[in-house]
Amino acid sequence: MMDFPILDTTVYNHPLVYLDNAATTQKPRQVIDALTNYYLTLNSNIHRGAHYLAARATERYEEVRRQVQQFINARSSSEIVFTRGTTESINLVASSFGQGLREYDEVIVSGMEHHSNIVPWQLACERAGARLKVIPFSDEGVLDLQVYESLFTKRTRMVACCHVSNTLGTVNPVKEIVAMAHAHGVPVLIDGAQAVAHMPVDVQALGCDFYCFSGHKMYAPMGVGVMYGREEILGQLPPYQGGGEMIKDVTFERTTYNELPFRFEAGTPSVGDVLGLGAAIDFMKEQGIESIARHEEELLHYAMKQLKEVPGMRFFGTAPHKAGVVSFLLGNAHPYDVGTLLDKLGIAVRTGHHCTQPVMDRYGIPGTVRASFACYTKRDDIDALVNALNRIAPMLD
Repeated sequence: MMDFPILDTTVYNHPLVYLDNAATTQKPRQVIDALTNYYLTLNSNIHRGAHYLAARATERYEEVRRQVQQFINARSSSEIVFTRGTTESINLVASSFGQGLREYDEVIVSGMEHHSNIVPWQLACERAGARLKVIPFSDEGVLDLQVYESLFTKRTRMVACCHVSNTLGTVNPVKEIVAMAHAHGVPVLIDGAQAVAHMPVDVQALGCDFYCFSGHKMYAPMGVGVMYGREEILGQLPPYQGGGEMIKDVTFERTTYNELPFRFEAGTPSVGDVLGLGAAIDFMKEQGIESIARHEEELLHYAMKQLKEVPGMRFFGTAPHKAGVVSFLLGNAHPYDVGTLLDKLGIAVRTGHHCTQPVMDRYGIPGTVRASFACYTKRDDIDALVNALNRIAPMLD
């Protein structure tokens, strides 16, 4: 039985209808208990102390690393690097891999990327004098793979692409995108922030070189994320940050770096949040990731059908293969106005450009209203959204 305490909240005398899961998911009691239990019974720094608490905390921390390895089917736990989230994971790769970029080199990103998978590559390109190239997408939100193929040259050094668009809901053909890049000898980073909580992810089957995601979008606490890196390529990268834990030997003349994955984990980690991530993976396994995917797909079809009947409804992102994300505008009403009125009725949605301003520019709009689903979303939540939109639509004419 799922238990999400916050979902019993009342907002402005209405029961909370939480439809902002692409921003962050709510946490089941198992995750909250894991976080609390760490601070009550295990609080200690890891990998450093010889005492009982340090040893037990280290053991649990490394158990979670193995959990993550199995969850995404990495070959080795050495390929799993803990970070603070997807943003830091991508910055780690862009910074470390980016040290090898040279003038006139090229990095390819898609036109539907979150700012976190655009700006780090822009910074890397600016430092090196390299160039950023963009894969366009159709009005429906489908990447143009013919144009993508044409973007490769002898100077292409990296492809960075989201698995699922946080704004359009498009599930990109990642395996094909990776295969096309590898045919040119180019590695690929996948932003999986919007995928891991909603569908099975097998990094070996996808063939990607890097896969990045956040815990807080998959029922875990904020402050923890993962950067998977294929061992052969990860082992060639220079460290991202310097400090404790990422070293073997330090003198004033020279430092020797630690082995994988610790070379990329400088400083004291957020141990409690990592243990919460382990509890979240256990929760998702109990629910069954395939079952979660089926449930959210059914919700998406139901939502699209019901929302089409709302006067003035305009959808953005209608790709044939979509995750549980619906972006829309209500006539010519500003998305913020729609979101504010929905909030007064207890319905939590996201409004704005969702950190994908180039997507909004592509459509010539200031932003959208976004409803996004999770394993605990019900048809009743969709009905509440539809009823509320029908109620507020006349106010926004």
